[in-house]
Amino acid sequence: MGNEQRLPGGRIVYDPRGTVTAEPQELAPRLESLAGIRLGVLDNTKWNASQLLRETVARLQEDSNFAEIRRYAKESFSRTADPELLDRIARETDAVITAIGD
Repeated sequence: MGNEQRLPGGRIVYDPRGTVTAEPQELAPRLESLAGIRLGVLDNTKWNASQLLRETVARLQEDSNFAEIRRYAKESFSRTADPELLDRIARETDAVITAIGD
């Protein structure tokens, strides 16, 4: 294996970091304002994510009047979001916030 190293005495140590390769992705254009947008809130289902997102939305609402706020949740924090969910969010919202919430 490429991520292993043999120590004196014969023990093998594995480097858990691995290698990630990904194509660069272009960022979406920045919105001029949050006023009047459809805000998506994606909860990754970690223990504190919901609380963090509620408080973040409350702070954002102090300065912005959203047309609507739509809430979504991943099935599991340990997996990527279902592509169908991501497509739905893209259709139904103008901007999305998410949080890890550890």
